[in-house]
Amino acid sequence: MVLSEQDPPGIVRERDTGLVRALHGCHLTNATFDRLTRLPKMLGPVEQALEGQVYVYQFKINFKMAFGGDVWKWHQDFIYWLKEDGMPSSSCMNVLIFLDDVNEFNGPLLLIPRSHHHGLIEVRMSTGNGAGDWRESFSVDLKYALDKGTIARLVEESSIVAPKGPRGSVLFFHPNLVHGSAPNISPFDRTVLIVTYNHVGNVPAATARPRPEFIVSRDSRPAIALAENSL
Repeated sequence: MVLSEQDPPGIVRERDTGLVRALHGCHLTNATFDRLTRLPKMLGPVEQALEGQVYVYQFKINFKMAFGGDVWKWHQDFIYWLKEDGMPSSSCMNVLIFLDDVNEFNGPLLLIPRSHHHGLIEVRMSTGNGAGDWRESFSVDLKYALDKGTIARLVEESSIVAPKGPRGSVLFFHPNLVHGSAPNISPFDRTVLIVTYNHVGNVPAATARPRPEFIVSRDSRPAIALAENSL
């Protein structure tokens, strides 16, 4: 992907290989991605679920390069937005789009069904992961990863699922749904795009150390839907 070759400020690389792990805030500089966030097929279901207008809170592309994409430890997303950004509640939603075909071999997203019904699961913050800045929330040593005992209990209660499908498939999921993914040791890339929409009444409070704009949008104006054929 050309964007990943430009070394933008929102890039995260794998610790051992230097391969691109994630890109953030691409919709701020790319008109196609900006239009994508405002398609009715994206906005409509989110506004219905959250019962009101929303804005784009976070935009990222997560890569799992063939033979090199590393693990994403088990976690919930909302704890990052609460602890790092001051988001009041989990009145937000992730919309994930497969940019590659996702199969059982290339590190598919693993979800624990119904785990979001437990609400926020408090975890001890990881320290010393070497990032030292906003990247510590996106490195292989996640800042708020869930422990093995918690995962074992949740899986015994609800099992694990791994959504798979052709590129272009779309998945909507709650920010407290527990998820992770294994390393990609296959010859197939697995790239996904994730747009996080936040309710306009759920804007985070100001923090002493705000994360960059390409991680957390401070523009909470409602997203206005474009025509369906805008792309």
